[in-house]
Amino acid sequence: MGSAYSYDTKSGKRWEARYRKPDGKTARKGGFARKRDAEAYIASVEVSKLQGSYIAPSDAQATIGALGADWLAAHKTAVKPSTYHSDESAWRIHVEPKWGERRVGSIRHTEISAWVAELSDSKSPTTVKRVHGVLASILDGAVRDRRISANPARDVKTPRKTSKPRAYLTHRQVERLALASRYPDFIRFLSYTGLRWGEAAGLRVKHVDVKRRRVQVEENAVIVNGRFQVGTPKTHERRAVPYPAFLDDAIKSATKGKSGDAILWPADEGGYLRPGNAQSGWFTGAVKRVRAEDAKAVAEAKAKKQPEPPVMPKVTPHDLRHTAASLAISAGANVKAVQRMLGHASAAMTLDTYTDLFDDDLDTVADALDAARTEQLQR
Repeated sequence: MGSAYSYDTKSGKRWEARYRKPDGKTARKGGFARKRDAEAYIASVEVSKLQGSYIAPSDAQATIGALGADWLAAHKTAVKPSTYHSDESAWRIHVEPKWGERRVGSIRHTEISAWVAELSDSKSPTTVKRVHGVLASILDGAVRDRRISANPARDVKTPRKTSKPRAYLTHRQVERLALASRYPDFIRFLSYTGLRWGEAAGLRVKHVDVKRRRVQVEENAVIVNGRFQVGTPKTHERRAVPYPAFLDDAIKSATKGKSGDAILWPADEGGYLRPGNAQSGWFTGAVKRVRAEDAKAVAEAKAKKQPEPPVMPKVTPHDLRHTAASLAISAGANVKAVQRMLGHASAAMTLDTYTDLFDDDLDTVADALDAARTEQLQR
């Protein structure tokens, strides 16, 4: 048990708590106005030592800036380059300027809640969740290092993400988009295999099994800071994905005369194929051309007072992955097969992601129940 000692200051008598840390070394904390306050602190230290929750005051003096730098260094080796790039940006732009100079032991839950609310006024839910997640992860490390007893960033409410309606193309719309694009076979391939852009761009000739109509997804070529970074697929797991027979000629053309290490779908100028951005690029241009044709057809139908034809929705490259899921499900593929094709961790994840595609199944269930009840009651 420690002891309390008095000392004189310009402001009057103060008390200092002296005690031993779990490692046996002597520690002290001064500034108490009353002896009983110092003794109460000593008692709390003894209780925390018995419970194994003791936090040395000096350890809580580390700044978020110092801890964040260590966290980033370790984080870089644990995540994919694209994830690290996003987290590093969140740290540099939002977390460090706000919390970098603060001592870890001084941060309060209410402060973080107010900060998150402020960010939510101007930033998207995705950005807010990422920024909050970076700070929370740094503070998790501080808890594990016994710098603080609890993480003040946990249980802070962040804005809820709102799911936007997904765009699913029909077979005809896929074909029109392909014909309007610079790389028609690549558009068809994405729309009928469900590969992510980076997974398809990273395919090499050696990854193709033409006899079984399979591609082995082993690499992922993603753009980080304008440059391609090649690593493992998003889930870190390799998988075999089938492609339909009508793509045989396209695959044969893409592999002809190439070495096993050659890129299956290269850009015309060489290297990995880029999608362009949301404002320009070959993919965006193809979408705009098809939508312009549709708009013209709608205008003509209105003028003739005829039924208006459907207009192809605005789509991103990732929407072709959603399209592949939609076309597979509408063709009768079971959920487990779609899960394996897409590389989801579980069938439950596939169902949660594409629950809107199973609305017709609900009608089927209701019809089956109605028929079963009618049959039984009529016996």
